[in-house]
Amino acid sequence: MEFESLLELIPRFGGDNAWIYQVFIVVFTVLLLNFIVMRLLARIQKRFERTKTPWDDAFIRALRRPTRLIFWVIGVWIAGKITQNVSQAEIFNLLDPLRDVVIIIAITWFLIRFINSAEENILAAGMVAGSGVDRTTADAISRLLRISVYITAALVSMQTLGFSVSGVLAFGGIGGIAVGFAAKDLLANFFGGLMIFLDRPFSVGDWIRSPDKEIEGTVENIGWRLTCIRTFDKRPLYVPNSAFMTIALENPSRMSHRRIYETFGIRYVDIGKMAEITAAIKEMLMQHPDIDQTQTLMVNFNACAASSIDFFVYTFTRTTVWTEYHEIKQDVLLKINDIVASHGAEIAFPTSTLHIPEPVNVQSSS
Repeated sequence: MEFESLLELIPRFGGDNAWIYQVFIVVFTVLLLNFIVMRLLARIQKRFERTKTPWDDAFIRALRRPTRLIFWVIGVWIAGKITQNVSQAEIFNLLDPLRDVVIIIAITWFLIRFINSAEENILAAGMVAGSGVDRTTADAISRLLRISVYITAALVSMQTLGFSVSGVLAFGGIGGIAVGFAAKDLLANFFGGLMIFLDRPFSVGDWIRSPDKEIEGTVENIGWRLTCIRTFDKRPLYVPNSAFMTIALENPSRMSHRRIYETFGIRYVDIGKMAEITAAIKEMLMQHPDIDQTQTLMVNFNACAASSIDFFVYTFTRTTVWTEYHEIKQDVLLKINDIVASHGAEIAFPTSTLHIPEPVNVQSSS
Protein backbone atom coordinates (compact mmCIF):
# COMPACT_ATOMS: atom_id res chain seq x y z
CA MET A 1 0.00 0.00 0.00
CA GLU A 2 1.44 3.39 -1.07
CA PHE A 3 1.85 6.23 1.43
CA GLU A 4 -0.85 8.29 -0.29
CA SER A 5 -3.31 5.45 0.24
CA LEU A 6 -2.40 5.39 3.94
CA LEU A 7 -3.06 9.12 4.21
CA GLU A 8 -6.53 8.67 2.75
CA LEU A 9 -7.42 6.53 5.76
CA ILE A 10 -6.63 9.43 8.13
CA PRO A 11 -9.49 11.95 8.63
CA ARG A 12 -8.79 15.41 7.24
CA PHE A 13 -10.02 18.41 9.20
CA GLY A 14 -8.76 21.59 10.76
CA GLY A 15 -7.86 23.53 7.58
CA ASP A 16 -4.22 24.49 7.28
CA ASN A 17 -3.38 22.83 10.60
CA ALA A 18 -4.87 19.50 9.57
CA TRP A 19 -1.41 17.89 9.54
CA ILE A 20 -1.13 18.45 13.31
CA TYR A 21 -4.32 16.48 13.96
CA GLN A 22 -3.20 13.79 11.55
CA VAL A 23 0.09 13.39 13.41
CA PHE A 24 -1.83 13.18 16.69
CA ILE A 25 -4.11 10.48 15.26
CA VAL A 26 -1.07 8.51 14.06
CA VAL A 27 0.62 8.70 17.45
CA PHE A 28 -2.57 7.76 19.27
CA THR A 29 -3.17 4.82 16.92
CA VAL A 30 0.39 3.58 17.44
CA LEU A 31 -0.03 3.76 21.22
CA LEU A 32 -3.35 1.90 21.06
CA LEU A 33 -2.10 -0.84 18.73
CA ASN A 34 1.07 -1.16 20.76
CA PHE A 35 -0.94 -1.64 23.96
CA ILE A 36 -3.26 -4.21 22.38
CA VAL A 37 -0.48 -6.23 20.75
CA MET A 38 1.66 -6.22 23.93
CA ARG A 39 -1.25 -7.49 26.03
CA LEU A 40 -1.96 -10.19 23.44
CA LEU A 41 1.69 -11.30 23.33
CA ALA A 42 1.85 -11.38 27.14
CA ARG A 43 -1.12 -13.77 27.26
CA ILE A 44 0.38 -15.95 24.53
CA GLN A 45 3.70 -16.05 26.41
CA LYS A 46 2.01 -17.24 29.62
CA ARG A 47 0.32 -20.02 27.70
CA PHE A 48 3.49 -21.05 25.88
CA GLU A 49 5.48 -21.16 29.14
CA ARG A 50 3.36 -24.13 30.20
CA THR A 51 4.54 -26.22 27.25
CA LYS A 52 7.62 -28.44 27.34
CA THR A 53 9.22 -27.21 24.13
CA PRO A 54 11.86 -24.49 24.68
CA TRP A 55 11.23 -22.74 21.37
CA ASP A 56 7.74 -21.22 21.56
CA ASP A 57 8.11 -19.14 24.73
CA ALA A 58 11.61 -18.08 23.59
CA PHE A 59 10.07 -16.86 20.32
CA ILE A 60 7.35 -14.82 22.04
CA ARG A 61 9.75 -13.41 24.66
CA ALA A 62 12.14 -12.31 21.91
CA LEU A 63 9.33 -10.81 19.82
CA ARG A 64 7.84 -8.37 22.33
CA ARG A 65 10.33 -5.48 22.45
CA PRO A 66 11.31 -5.53 18.74
CA THR A 67 7.61 -5.49 17.84
CA ARG A 68 7.13 -2.37 19.96
CA LEU A 69 10.09 -0.75 18.14
CA ILE A 70 8.65 -1.60 14.71
CA PHE A 71 5.29 -0.06 15.66
CA TRP A 72 6.99 3.16 16.69
CA VAL A 73 9.19 3.21 13.58
CA ILE A 74 6.18 2.90 11.30
CA GLY A 75 4.29 5.53 13.33
CA VAL A 76 7.19 8.00 13.24
CA TRP A 77 7.66 7.32 9.54
CA ILE A 78 4.00 8.09 8.76
CA ALA A 79 4.09 11.19 10.96
CA GLY A 80 7.27 12.31 9.21
CA LYS A 81 5.69 11.85 5.80
CA ILE A 82 2.73 13.96 6.88
CA THR A 83 5.08 16.68 8.07
CA GLN A 84 7.12 16.43 4.85
CA ASN A 85 4.06 17.36 2.79
CA VAL A 86 3.92 20.62 4.75
CA SER A 87 7.57 21.61 5.22
CA GLN A 88 9.31 19.97 2.22
CA ALA A 89 12.57 20.00 4.21
CA GLU A 90 15.50 18.04 2.79
CA ILE A 91 15.98 16.10 6.03
CA PHE A 92 12.71 14.23 5.47
CA ASN A 93 14.26 12.54 2.42
CA LEU A 94 16.13 10.35 4.90
CA LEU A 95 12.89 8.90 6.29
CA ASP A 96 12.73 5.90 3.94
CA PRO A 97 16.31 4.63 4.36
CA LEU A 98 16.22 5.30 8.11
CA ARG A 99 12.95 3.39 8.36
CA ASP A 100 14.48 0.43 6.56
CA VAL A 101 17.63 0.51 8.71
CA VAL A 102 15.67 0.66 11.98
CA ILE A 103 13.46 -2.24 10.83
CA ILE A 104 16.65 -4.22 10.09
CA ILE A 105 17.88 -3.34 13.59
CA ALA A 106 14.58 -4.52 15.07
CA ILE A 107 14.77 -7.83 13.19
CA THR A 108 18.39 -8.24 14.30
CA TRP A 109 17.36 -7.49 17.89
CA PHE A 110 14.64 -10.11 17.67
CA LEU A 111 16.99 -12.77 16.30
CA ILE A 112 19.64 -12.09 18.97
CA ARG A 113 17.04 -12.21 21.76
CA PHE A 114 15.61 -15.42 20.32
CA ILE A 115 19.06 -17.06 20.19
CA ASN A 116 19.82 -16.03 23.79
CA SER A 117 16.41 -17.15 25.11
CA ALA A 118 16.56 -20.45 23.23
CA GLU A 119 20.05 -21.15 24.62
CA GLU A 120 18.90 -20.44 28.20
CA ASN A 121 15.80 -22.62 27.78
CA ILE A 122 17.73 -25.54 26.29
CA LEU A 123 20.34 -25.47 29.06
CA ALA A 124 17.66 -25.15 31.75
CA ALA A 125 15.63 -28.01 30.25
CA GLY A 126 18.76 -30.15 30.03
CA MET A 127 19.58 -29.54 33.70
CA VAL A 128 16.04 -30.44 34.79
CA ALA A 129 15.85 -33.55 32.60
CA GLY A 130 19.41 -34.59 33.39
CA SER A 131 20.23 -35.04 29.71
CA GLY A 132 23.69 -33.55 30.12
CA VAL A 133 23.46 -30.76 27.54
CA ASP A 134 26.99 -29.60 26.76
CA ARG A 135 27.15 -25.95 27.83
CA THR A 136 30.34 -25.35 25.84
CA THR A 137 28.79 -26.56 22.58
CA ALA A 138 25.60 -24.58 23.16
CA ASP A 139 27.65 -21.46 23.89
CA ALA A 140 29.79 -21.93 20.76
CA ILE A 141 26.78 -22.44 18.48
CA SER A 142 24.96 -19.42 19.92
CA ARG A 143 28.05 -17.23 19.46
CA LEU A 144 28.46 -18.30 15.85
CA LEU A 145 24.78 -17.59 15.19
CA ARG A 146 25.01 -14.15 16.80
CA ILE A 147 28.11 -13.26 14.76
CA SER A 148 26.34 -14.39 11.57
CA VAL A 149 23.29 -12.25 12.41
CA TYR A 150 25.43 -9.17 13.14
CA ILE A 151 27.45 -9.49 9.94
CA THR A 152 24.36 -10.06 7.79
CA ALA A 153 22.55 -7.12 9.39
CA ALA A 154 25.56 -4.84 8.84
CA LEU A 155 25.84 -5.79 5.16
CA VAL A 156 22.10 -5.39 4.52
CA SER A 157 22.08 -2.01 6.31
CA MET A 158 25.00 -0.76 4.22
CA GLN A 159 23.27 -1.92 1.04
CA THR A 160 20.09 -0.13 2.15
CA LEU A 161 22.02 3.11 2.74
CA GLY A 162 23.46 2.96 -0.76
CA PHE A 163 26.91 1.53 -0.11
CA SER A 164 28.28 -1.08 -2.49
CA VAL A 165 28.55 -4.36 -0.60
CA SER A 166 30.82 -5.86 -3.26
CA GLY A 167 33.22 -2.93 -2.83
CA VAL A 168 33.17 -3.33 0.93
CA LEU A 169 33.90 -7.05 0.62
CA ALA A 170 36.76 -6.38 -1.81
CA PHE A 171 38.24 -3.80 0.56
CA GLY A 172 37.77 -6.23 3.41
CA GLY A 173 39.71 -8.89 1.49
CA ILE A 174 42.65 -6.56 0.92
CA GLY A 175 42.50 -5.18 4.44
CA GLY A 176 42.18 -8.68 5.84
CA ILE A 177 45.69 -9.50 4.65
CA ALA A 178 47.13 -6.53 6.51
CA VAL A 179 45.06 -7.27 9.60
CA GLY A 180 46.17 -10.91 9.44
CA PHE A 181 49.84 -9.94 9.64
CA ALA A 182 49.25 -7.31 12.32
CA ALA A 183 47.02 -9.47 14.50
CA LYS A 184 48.42 -12.96 14.01
CA ASP A 185 48.35 -13.65 17.76
CA LEU A 186 44.72 -12.59 17.93
CA LEU A 187 43.87 -14.88 15.01
CA ALA A 188 45.84 -17.72 16.59
CA ASN A 189 43.79 -17.35 19.76
CA PHE A 190 40.58 -17.20 17.72
CA PHE A 191 41.35 -20.43 15.88
CA GLY A 192 42.53 -21.98 19.14
CA GLY A 193 39.12 -21.20 20.63
CA LEU A 194 37.46 -22.63 17.52
CA MET A 195 39.43 -25.88 17.93
CA ILE A 196 38.36 -26.07 21.57
CA PHE A 197 34.71 -25.77 20.52
CA LEU A 198 35.13 -28.38 17.78
CA ASP A 199 37.38 -30.94 19.52
CA ARG A 200 35.96 -30.31 23.01
CA PRO A 201 38.98 -31.44 25.07
CA PHE A 202 37.28 -29.76 28.02
CA SER A 203 34.04 -27.99 28.87
CA VAL A 204 32.93 -25.34 31.31
CA GLY A 205 33.08 -26.85 34.81
CA ASP A 206 35.82 -29.39 34.01
CA TRP A 207 38.95 -29.73 36.13
CA ILE A 208 41.97 -29.60 33.81
CA ARG A 209 45.75 -29.50 34.22
CA SER A 210 48.81 -29.46 32.01
CA PRO A 211 52.04 -31.34 32.72
CA ASP A 212 53.86 -28.91 30.39
CA LYS A 213 52.87 -25.68 32.12
CA GLU A 214 51.59 -24.63 35.52
CA ILE A 215 47.95 -24.75 34.50
CA GLU A 216 45.48 -26.46 36.82
CA GLY A 217 41.99 -25.57 37.95
CA THR A 218 38.32 -25.51 37.00
CA VAL A 219 37.23 -24.04 33.66
CA GLU A 220 34.90 -21.08 34.24
CA ASN A 221 34.56 -19.58 30.77
CA ILE A 222 35.75 -20.34 27.23
CA GLY A 223 35.98 -17.22 25.09
CA TRP A 224 37.16 -16.67 21.56
CA ARG A 225 40.49 -15.27 22.78
CA LEU A 226 40.95 -16.36 26.40
CA THR A 227 39.88 -19.24 28.62
CA CYS A 228 39.33 -18.42 32.28
CA ILE A 229 40.45 -21.13 34.73
CA ARG A 230 39.77 -20.83 38.46
CA THR A 231 42.75 -22.28 40.32
CA PHE A 232 42.30 -24.24 43.55
CA ASP A 233 43.36 -21.22 45.60
CA LYS A 234 40.42 -19.37 43.96
CA ARG A 235 42.51 -17.10 41.74
CA PRO A 236 41.43 -16.59 38.10
CA LEU A 237 43.95 -17.74 35.50
CA TYR A 238 43.47 -16.36 31.97
CA VAL A 239 45.09 -18.57 29.32
CA PRO A 240 45.26 -17.58 25.61
CA ASN A 241 43.48 -20.19 23.52
CA SER A 242 46.49 -20.60 21.25
CA ALA A 243 48.39 -22.16 24.19
CA PHE A 244 46.10 -25.20 24.15
CA MET A 245 47.21 -26.01 20.59
CA THR A 246 50.82 -26.63 21.68
CA ILE A 247 50.62 -28.25 25.14
CA ALA A 248 49.50 -31.61 26.50
CA LEU A 249 46.38 -31.37 28.60
CA GLU A 250 44.82 -33.70 31.16
CA ASN A 251 41.11 -33.68 31.96
CA PRO A 252 40.67 -35.51 35.28
CA SER A 253 36.97 -34.61 35.28
CA ARG A 254 36.42 -37.24 32.57
CA MET A 255 38.19 -40.09 34.36
CA SER A 256 36.11 -43.24 34.67
CA HIS A 257 37.52 -44.31 38.08
CA ARG A 258 39.94 -43.16 40.75
CA ARG A 259 42.91 -45.33 41.69
CA ILE A 260 44.18 -46.39 45.10
CA TYR A 261 47.84 -47.35 44.80
CA GLU A 262 49.71 -47.62 48.10
CA THR A 263 52.70 -49.59 49.42
CA PHE A 264 52.79 -50.98 52.98
CA GLY A 265 55.70 -52.45 54.91
CA ILE A 266 55.65 -54.93 57.80
CA ARG A 267 58.53 -56.17 59.99
CA TYR A 268 60.91 -58.89 58.82
CA VAL A 269 59.89 -61.01 61.80
CA ASP A 270 56.33 -61.09 60.36
CA ILE A 271 57.32 -62.50 56.97
CA GLY A 272 55.60 -65.77 57.74
CA LYS A 273 52.27 -63.93 58.00
CA MET A 274 52.62 -62.09 54.69
CA ALA A 275 50.55 -64.55 52.62
CA GLU A 276 47.66 -64.51 55.11
CA ILE A 277 47.69 -60.70 55.38
CA THR A 278 47.67 -60.09 51.61
CA ALA A 279 44.90 -62.67 51.12
CA ALA A 280 42.77 -61.07 53.85
CA ILE A 281 43.26 -57.58 52.41
CA LYS A 282 42.34 -58.78 48.92
CA GLU A 283 39.20 -60.44 50.29
CA MET A 284 38.28 -57.20 52.09
CA LEU A 285 38.66 -55.19 48.89
CA MET A 286 36.58 -57.69 46.91
CA GLN A 287 33.77 -57.30 49.44
CA HIS A 288 34.03 -53.50 49.71
CA PRO A 289 30.93 -51.84 48.19
CA ASP A 290 32.84 -48.80 46.90
CA ILE A 291 35.56 -50.75 45.07
CA ASP A 292 34.86 -51.58 41.41
CA GLN A 293 35.40 -55.32 40.95
CA THR A 294 35.47 -55.03 37.14
CA GLN A 295 38.77 -53.14 37.31
CA THR A 296 42.25 -54.40 38.13
CA LEU A 297 42.59 -55.45 41.78
CA MET A 298 46.02 -56.52 43.08
CA VAL A 299 47.48 -57.14 46.55
CA ASN A 300 50.97 -58.69 46.39
CA PHE A 301 54.26 -58.95 48.27
CA ASN A 302 56.74 -57.16 46.02
CA ALA A 303 59.89 -55.97 47.81
CA CYS A 304 62.36 -56.55 50.62
CA ALA A 305 63.29 -53.08 51.80
CA ALA A 306 65.97 -52.00 54.23
CA SER A 307 63.72 -52.06 57.28
CA SER A 308 60.57 -53.82 56.06
CA ILE A 309 59.05 -56.31 53.70
CA ASP A 310 56.61 -54.49 51.42
CA PHE A 311 53.36 -55.33 49.72
CA PHE A 312 51.29 -53.07 47.50
CA VAL A 313 47.55 -52.45 47.04
CA TYR A 314 46.30 -51.53 43.56
CA THR A 315 42.56 -51.01 43.02
CA PHE A 316 39.95 -48.54 41.73
CA THR A 317 36.97 -46.85 43.36
CA ARG A 318 33.58 -46.56 41.72
CA THR A 319 33.30 -42.83 42.33
CA THR A 320 35.32 -40.11 40.62
CA VAL A 321 34.27 -37.38 43.05
CA TRP A 322 37.41 -36.15 44.78
CA THR A 323 35.91 -35.75 48.29
CA GLU A 324 34.13 -39.12 48.18
CA TYR A 325 37.30 -40.80 46.91
CA HIS A 326 39.31 -39.65 49.92
CA GLU A 327 36.62 -40.91 52.32
CA ILE A 328 36.76 -44.33 50.65
CA LYS A 329 40.56 -44.36 50.63
CA GLN A 330 40.67 -43.51 54.33
CA ASP A 331 38.29 -46.37 55.09
CA VAL A 332 40.40 -48.81 53.04
CA LEU A 333 43.67 -47.76 54.70
CA LEU A 334 42.22 -48.10 58.20
CA LYS A 335 40.85 -51.56 57.39
CA ILE A 336 44.27 -52.63 56.06
CA ASN A 337 45.88 -51.50 59.31
CA ASP A 338 43.26 -53.47 61.29
CA ILE A 339 43.95 -56.61 59.21
CA VAL A 340 47.70 -56.32 59.80
CA ALA A 341 47.15 -55.91 63.54
CA SER A 342 44.61 -58.77 63.70
CA HIS A 343 47.30 -61.16 62.38
CA GLY A 344 49.73 -60.18 65.12
CA ALA A 345 51.95 -58.21 62.76
CA GLU A 346 53.05 -54.59 62.88
CA ILE A 347 53.58 -51.86 60.34
CA ALA A 348 57.36 -51.42 60.06
CA PHE A 349 59.26 -48.21 60.57
CA PRO A 350 62.99 -47.49 59.97
CA THR A 351 65.09 -49.34 62.57
CA SER A 352 68.74 -50.37 63.05
CA THR A 353 70.04 -53.49 64.79
CA LEU A 354 73.48 -53.55 66.43
CA HIS A 355 75.10 -57.00 66.75
CA ILE A 356 77.84 -57.41 69.43
CA PRO A 357 79.68 -60.73 68.97
CA GLU A 358 81.28 -60.90 72.48
CA PRO A 359 80.65 -59.10 75.74
CA VAL A 360 82.89 -56.12 76.31
CA ASN A 361 84.93 -56.26 79.54
CA VAL A 362 86.13 -53.02 81.04
CA GLN A 363 89.45 -53.37 82.88
CA SER A 364 89.91 -51.41 86.03
CA SER A 365 93.13 -49.33 86.28
CA SER A 366 93.59 -50.08 89.99
